[in-house]
Amino acid sequence: MDLSKDIKKAIKGNHSSFEKLILSHKLIMYRVSRTILTRDEDCADAMQEAIMKAFKSIHTLREPKYFKTWLIRILINECYQLLRKSKNIISINKLPEQLSSEMGYQKIEVEQLLNVLSPEDKQLLKLFYIEDITIRDLSLILEVPENTIKTRLRRARLKLKQKLTLDKEDVIWKNGNSN
Repeated sequence: MDLSKDIKKAIKGNHSSFEKLILSHKLIMYRVSRTILTRDEDCADAMQEAIMKAFKSIHTLREPKYFKTWLIRILINECYQLLRKSKNIISINKLPEQLSSEMGYQKIEVEQLLNVLSPEDKQLLKLFYIEDITIRDLSLILEVPENTIKTRLRRARLKLKQKLTLDKEDVIWKNGNSN
């Protein structure tokens, strides 16, 4: 699907072209917002605000080929703004769940594992591995060099590996097995 024509039309003020662009990017917008925010309602609010800001300032977009990056950057900023506003609110639904070896709880286990990381590392790993955003796109979105993204990914993976190794040693210690 060639979106460059729609992007150029949207920059010139065509509302239906902008709508097509948003519809084609809504899934990636949701996924990115979900990496930062936990509630679907918050994701929807952040997406709505990002779409409004993008609509009002689409004429400032210089390079049509960077539309996706530009839109995602606006969305990320909105997500963080929403987080800052709701920082002091604690939800009862966020009680920790116990790990399970059943396959149905694999997603929860991944989430809990990622929760040991800093929010930045967690977001980076989710965007790269779960949402399949390339290193180049991540560098554009986060406004840092590609090598910085690679270094951050390597360090985050190392932190996860250390956590997994530590947990494994902890289980061995508790069971009394030294094998």
